[in-house]
Amino acid sequence: MKIFCSRANPTTGSVEWLEEDEHYDYHQEIARSSYADMLHDKDRNIKYYQGIRAAVSRVKDRGQKALVLDIGTGTGLLSMMAVTAGADFCYAIEVFKPMADAAVKIVEKNGFSDKIMVINKHSTEVTVGPEGDMPCRANILVTELFDTELIGEGALPSYEHAHRHLVEENCEAVPHRATIYAQLVESRRMWSWNKLFPIHLQTSLGEQVIVPPVDLENCPGAPSVCDIQLNQVSPADFTVLSDVLPMFSIDFSKQVSSSAACHSRQFEPLTSGRAQVVLSWWDIEMDPEGKIRCTTAPFWAHSDPEEMQWRDHWMQCVYFLPQEEPVVQGSALCLVAHHDDYCVWYSLQRTSPEKNERVHQMRPVCDCQAHLLWNRPRFGEINDQDRTDRYIQALSTVLKPDSVCLCVSDGSLLSVLAHHLGVEQVFTVESSAASHKLLRKIFKANHLEDKINIIEKRPELLTSEDLKSRKVSLLLGEPFFTTSLLPWHNLYFWYVRTAVDQHLGPGAMVMPQAASLHAVVVEFRDLWRIRSPCGDCEGFDVHIMDDMIKGALDFRESREAEPHPLWEYPCRSLSEPRPILAFDFRQLVPPRPLCAEGTMELRRPGRSHAAVLWMEYHLTPECTLSTGLLEPADPEGGCCWNPHCKQAVYFFSPVLDPRAPLGGPQMVSYVVEFHPGTGDITMEFRLADTPDSPLLSNKVA
Repeated sequence: MKIFCSRANPTTGSVEWLEEDEHYDYHQEIARSSYADMLHDKDRNIKYYQGIRAAVSRVKDRGQKALVLDIGTGTGLLSMMAVTAGADFCYAIEVFKPMADAAVKIVEKNGFSDKIMVINKHSTEVTVGPEGDMPCRANILVTELFDTELIGEGALPSYEHAHRHLVEENCEAVPHRATIYAQLVESRRMWSWNKLFPIHLQTSLGEQVIVPPVDLENCPGAPSVCDIQLNQVSPADFTVLSDVLPMFSIDFSKQVSSSAACHSRQFEPLTSGRAQVVLSWWDIEMDPEGKIRCTTAPFWAHSDPEEMQWRDHWMQCVYFLPQEEPVVQGSALCLVAHHDDYCVWYSLQRTSPEKNERVHQMRPVCDCQAHLLWNRPRFGEINDQDRTDRYIQALSTVLKPDSVCLCVSDGSLLSVLAHHLGVEQVFTVESSAASHKLLRKIFKANHLEDKINIIEKRPELLTSEDLKSRKVSLLLGEPFFTTSLLPWHNLYFWYVRTAVDQHLGPGAMVMPQAASLHAVVVEFRDLWRIRSPCGDCEGFDVHIMDDMIKGALDFRESREAEPHPLWEYPCRSLSEPRPILAFDFRQLVPPRPLCAEGTMELRRPGRSHAAVLWMEYHLTPECTLSTGLLEPADPEGGCCWNPHCKQAVYFFSPVLDPRAPLGGPQMVSYVVEFHPGTGDITMEFRLADTPDSPLLSNKVA
C-alpha cells in the first residue's frame, strides 16, 4: 500500500504530495524521534529508577501487591525497572504500533514477558475489568509524558483520565510532582525573535528609518513556545529582572485537572528595565519527600552546574510577553502563568489577583500576519542591522537612478532598501496572500504604498503587463523562501531567475550573483547522542531499539540531512571549511547536473561525527553573506555559526561515542551532485584510507 506525503519542491517553491512506501511515515517518526537521546539521558534514567524502587517499596511495605501502569512506555525501560524493583505486574501502554512491537521484543529479550504486558492503545482507550485490558486498577502510576513545556504532549488529559479510570485513589506516582519555574528578563536579542525593530539605512539623502506598522507592534505574537538550549545563550544577552519564581506545581499522585487555569506570583524587580521575555523550565520530584529530583534548569539556576545532564528531548522555554512593559526596581508586580490542557503562556500584572479570582486571558494569537509568515530566526535575521548594512553596501555599488528592480524573495524588505537608495521603480513578487498583506501594511506605515509595486502571484507566472512593460535591470533576492528547510532549498532563487529571464533587460544585474555550497567535518560536544546506539541502558539490553532506529535511518528518505541551529549545539571543526559546489546565478539553471568530488583533510584530532553544510551567497565579488560559519574556527576548532539560519547536518554512521579511542582516517572524500531537474543535492562521504572503505553517509536529497 502507498501513502501520500508532502514535501517542498526546491525547483518550484511549492509543496507537493508524493507517493511513498506505506512504512515511510513511521520510519520518519522513529528516525526523527528523541528515543536515542532519552536512552542516553543517564540522569533521567537513574532518577526514574530510584523513584520506581522507592514507590514499589512503599506499596510492598503496606502489604499490597505492586501493580504498575506505565503510560507511554516507549522501549519498555521504565516497566522493566519496575519489575526489577519488585513490582508484581506491569501494564505498559504504547500507542505507536512500531514502538509497541519493539517494546514487546525488548521485554522478551530481557526476560520479563511474564511480568509485563505491552498494550498497543492510547491510554484513554484502555479498559479495566474482567473483560478489559487490565483486570483491576493499578496502584503505581509511572509515566514519561513530558516535553520541554512539560504539558505539551498532553500529559494533563492523560493523567486526568488515568486517575478517573485506571489507577487507585491516592496511588503512588513516579514522578510524584512537577514544578514549573519562571524568570523575567529583558533581552534585546530574544525580543528580536518576536518583534520587528525599526531598521536604519544610511543613504545619500541621510538616514532613513523603516518603521514597523502599529499592528505589528501591538500584536501579542505567535502562540507557540520557543524551545531552545538556553545554556547556549550568553548571560550578556539578557538582564535578569526577577528571582527564579516557582509558578505552579502538579501532584501526579492525585486527581489532575486539564482545565484552563492561572497561577500568579508577586515579586519585586531586581533592577529597573523593560520586561520582555519569560524564561521557564521545570523539575520533577520522583518521591513524595522531594529527595529524588530531576531538573531541566539552565546552569545559572542549577544546584550543581558541573553535573548538568545535556539533553535535547527536554530543553528550556522562552515565552514572549504580549507587550514589553517598564518595571521599576523594588516596585511589586505579579507574573501570571496561564495554561490550558496543552500550552503555557505568561502575562505581567500590576496587582495580584484575589485568591479565587479568575484571570481571563486568551492564549496569544498572531493577528498581524508577520508571525505567520516569519519564524523566530527570520525575525532575528530581518532585525540584524549588520546584515542590512551589508545589503545596503552591495546595493549601493550596482543601483542606478534609472534602475528597475524586481525583488523575488518571500516577505522581504529588500524592495524598501532599493527604494530608499534611489531606484526609479521597484517591483516585489509575493506569492502568498499572507506575505502580500504583510508587505502592504509595512509599505503603508512607511508611506511607500504608491512607490513600490506588489505583484501577488508566483514569479514564474509574471507577465510583461505585471511589470508595466518595463525590463528589469536588477533582479534581487536574499534568498529566503518559506518552503525551504535545508540550506540549498533556497536555490529556488536560481529557478526563479531562469523563469524570469525574458523580463531582464540587456546587461541586467542579478543579486546575489552566485552562491557556493560549503562543508566542514565536525566533532559535536553533545549532539552526537541523538544518533549514537545505546546498547545497554541501566543494565537492560536495548539493542533492538538501536537496530530499529538504524533501520529507520537506513530507510531511503530518513537518510536526508537534518536542519539544526548549530549555535545551540557546540562543535569543533576537524577539517578546514571548503567550498564544494558553485552556482552562478548570472547564468540559467544548466540542463545537466553539476558534479564535484574531492577530499577534506582532518587536521585536528577528534571523532568525526558529521559533515555540516551551508550556503554562502555572493552579493557582489566583494560582499558575501554566509548562512553557516561567520568567522574562521579558533585554534581548538571552535565554530561560530550564523544564529539566524539552520545548517544541514549529515551524521556519519556509525556515530562515534566520545569514549571511543581516537584514530581512524585522516581524510574524508566526497562526491556531490546537483540535479537540476529536481533541485536535489546528493552526496556520498567515504573514508579515504582505502578505495573500498565504507560510506559514512549514503545518498541523500
